[in-house]
Amino acid sequence: MAREKPEAAAAEAEATPELSYREQLDFLNPIAQPLASRKLTRKLLKCIRKATKHKQLRRGVKEVQKFINKGEKGITVLAGDTLPIDVYCHIPIMCEDRSLPYAYVPSKTDLGAAAGSKRPTCVILIKPHEEYQEAYDECLEEVSALPLPL
Repeated sequence: MAREKPEAAAAEAEATPELSYREQLDFLNPIAQPLASRKLTRKLLKCIRKATKHKQLRRGVKEVQKFINKGEKGITVLAGDTLPIDVYCHIPIMCEDRSLPYAYVPSKTDLGAAAGSKRPTCVILIKPHEEYQEAYDECLEEVSALPLPL
């Protein structure tokens, strides 16, 4: 059987316990700087959910890279537990070159779930939109205030 039944997948998802923010920090990459705090992580994931509803989201390394090169503005959110690092280690440099704010969150699974996907994702670009402008501006201000790595 190539595919599992939905009930089996749901039962399996319930069986695996959710990791807390502290536990997720154990799986971080060494390049995951600046890391969003627990509070900022929640705000970013909430903003991603709002952006998903209005289709103002770019997800995945290839798509985010393409739109950063085109000059699209937004907040780049990267997953801190992605391996191998080589997959997306160039994205922060591209963001710094174009003065785009970026931050790492601990879990690619949470990032994918916030984007409305069953699959984990390692990079998301949140585009501004008038429907959730207040939440976006709040996230933008806090992400911009994070110290950049040397």
